[in-house]
Amino acid sequence: MKQIEKIAAGANFNAVSVGKSDELNDYVMELGSGVKIPGKVFGGTAVQATGSEFSFQSFMPGTESSFLHIHRNHEELYFFLSGSGEFQVDGQVFPVSEGSVVRVAPAGKRSVRNNGTRPLVMLCVQYKSGTFTAEDAADGIILQEPVQW
Repeated sequence: MKQIEKIAAGANFNAVSVGKSDELNDYVMELGSGVKIPGKVFGGTAVQATGSEFSFQSFMPGTESSFLHIHRNHEELYFFLSGSGEFQVDGQVFPVSEGSVVRVAPAGKRSVRNNGTRPLVMLCVQYKSGTFTAEDAADGIILQEPVQW
């Protein structure tokens, strides 16, 4: 089974690689209930994220998540990086493809499937719902020092 590769680390950062998108199927995520999910890898722990979790997942043509799920507290953003398929929230089914972004509230019953002919690759970011404020949107500070490479 494929492992996340550490690239670099410092006092204020961690960098990893999950590999190329066509290598995602080398990962298998195992849930405690004996469920195995091929092509999925979580990365939050690897980068020591403190406010969110993220995962990459690749669905081969004709495959799907095979279950609906919700969250108690976490909202999710799904970024579709390649391929095409369908997403379902609360029984509403709609197409997704490269460039699609879907936000799902914690209570949304969600699932995804690849009904296309190429792998459907997505990045999912999970974070606590209702915590981002207008103040957070202005949190960045542009420093007055030159960038040196």
